[in-house]
Amino acid sequence: MATQEKYLVKGAVGRRKTAVARVYVEEGTGKMTINGREMEQYFASPLLQYIVNQPINTLNVAGKYDFKVVLCGGGINGQAEALRLAIARAFVKINADDKPALKAAGFLTRDARVVERKKPGRPKARKRFQFSKR
Repeated sequence: MATQEKYLVKGAVGRRKTAVARVYVEEGTGKMTINGREMEQYFASPLLQYIVNQPINTLNVAGKYDFKVVLCGGGINGQAEALRLAIARAFVKINADDKPALKAAGFLTRDARVVERKKPGRPKARKRFQFSKR
């Protein structure tokens, strides 16, 4: 007896700063569960909800897929942008014809900017202590 695969995409990964998002996609009604909570509960800000939904709105597939998301690391903004990348990558795995639209919108580009490390002998990464001539 053959086992039926539940997920269309298993574990598409998106990263931003130190945040990592793993997305599992299945056909459904548009429900998004993030770490066991609803998206509106996890991302309270409408701006962050908009960022997460950008790839879904670009392809006009709202209400067609259910998303189970595992988010870890980083802050709330980095997590939202990591999730946006993961969702876009999942849509490319589902249908490769969607790639040009998502790439043109910039959702498939991994934003590599991270916090610069603190250097020894300085208060922060680039800031210096006040210089005194005498």
